[in-house]
Amino acid sequence: MHRWSHPAIILIAIFGFSLTTYLTVTHFFGQKVALCDVQGSGCDLVLSSEYAKIFGIPLTIFGALGYLTLGMLAGAPMLLKRDDPKEQAKIKEVANFLMFMVSSSTFVFSGYLMYLLASGKVDSINGQPQFCLYCVTSATNMALIWLLTVFGNSWKDVGQLFFTGAIVAIITLTGTLGVYASQSKLAVQSNSFAGRLVQHLNATNAKMYGAYWCPHCQDQKERFGEAKKLIPYIECDPKGEKPQTQLCISKGIKGYPTWEINGKMFSGDRSLDELADLSGYTGERK
Repeated sequence: MHRWSHPAIILIAIFGFSLTTYLTVTHFFGQKVALCDVQGSGCDLVLSSEYAKIFGIPLTIFGALGYLTLGMLAGAPMLLKRDDPKEQAKIKEVANFLMFMVSSSTFVFSGYLMYLLASGKVDSINGQPQFCLYCVTSATNMALIWLLTVFGNSWKDVGQLFFTGAIVAIITLTGTLGVYASQSKLAVQSNSFAGRLVQHLNATNAKMYGAYWCPHCQDQKERFGEAKKLIPYIECDPKGEKPQTQLCISKGIKGYPTWEINGKMFSGDRSLDELADLSGYTGERK
């Protein structure tokens, strides 16, 4: 097992990196994700939820970086060849230890994400457990990498190894809970009609196209109150924050704000009830 553990980790890391890169690209280009056919449920709901981001950055970017790091650490002993056996053994020992620390961290983090899916916290509208094929696949990848790292290498002091792993796990879990505490505050805003509606709009892949200087866009956002932070907003002006001008051009946006709901375009500032009717929202309106 020791001989093929590193090549296996590299293959899993390449697969995971490809998967997370694909999800990142579809996110930024507003494309539909394969195997997410049912809008508002499963992976479609999960990937559009606030839990799929950290400080506004898609979680898939961090996942891709994690896979890239693990793949490079697994390949380091093969790339950094040394004539001196002791020096080569030292390189492998350091790479394995770093790989154990990184894989322990990603393993714990993936486990917490699985808890969010199973507990229904991701579905802030109905509170139902969700199944996300991409999430489960990535969690499985991280678990396999951790197992291959632990059982596919020789360790001088197993007790010290697992003590270090426990420290890494505690730090990771503490940091994760702290980060998602702020995410939860945003999710809690869905308890209002505006909050539940904006979650529904996100889950059904609706988009609001606008410009930073547009007064009607600001009026539209204000209708959502505190939940305006969750609006699936696309900035069209190249001078605005995080603009997606090419996407707006490809969608044929002529005026602001313009809503894209269920594949159809609706221009102008709309009331919450109008948006609820247009998007097929069936929840409470209180």
